[in-house]
Amino acid sequence: MDHEGHDGAARHWDEMYRSRPRVWSGRPNPQLVAEASGLEPGTALDLGCGEGADALWLAEQGWTVTAVDVSAVALERAEQHAADSAAGSRITWLQRDLDAWAPEEQFDLVSAQFLHSTEAPWQRPHRVAADAVRPGGTLLIVGHHPDGLPPWRSTSDEDSHAEGHSHSHGGGGHAGSAMFFTAEQAAAELGIAPPGWHVDVATSRERAATGPDGQSATLADAVLRATRLQTLDG
Repeated sequence: MDHEGHDGAARHWDEMYRSRPRVWSGRPNPQLVAEASGLEPGTALDLGCGEGADALWLAEQGWTVTAVDVSAVALERAEQHAADSAAGSRITWLQRDLDAWAPEEQFDLVSAQFLHSTEAPWQRPHRVAADAVRPGGTLLIVGHHPDGLPPWRSTSDEDSHAEGHSHSHGGGGHAGSAMFFTAEQAAAELGIAPPGWHVDVATSRERAATGPDGQSATLADAVLRATRLQTLDG
């Protein structure tokens, strides 16, 4: 694992992960499975990889994965979990804070699932995601739709999501409603439109979820999948 220091953000998320033997469900995000299953495997960037379920699923489908999170504790768990799979060798784990870092290379698939931070607006890490998609590649952004917020939602991030479908990258907790958006809002804010992009999917999808105290609810996910178009330059 490649580490970098991240001070307050890393401490916040490390403390959160240490507070529980396992924070997320261990299953890949359902929208990732739905949207990436039909893609030709290549290189993938998983931003805010948490305990690594998405990264491992991608590797098992044949992708070569770079998985990024701010928490060293989460990444250690992810590495340990992936070590039990032959596909684990296809994953490179990086400790980075997306409020301050961006990759130098581009990828065939960039997945940003439920990124959140109080240190920067939601657009910043998602712009990092969009910029990291190579021409011909796929951007997948999934977030909480404002019409389907968790009824158990609190001010602390780890209590707000449950059901294993949330990832850390920096800061700590929610920045209020700024972390909830529609797919159409994400596309507009990030400039995901012709001529540079083709929007393949921009929708909301419901899913069943279980809260921190066993509550059941139906949540809504905002799902944006887009293809970066080939440029004629160079």
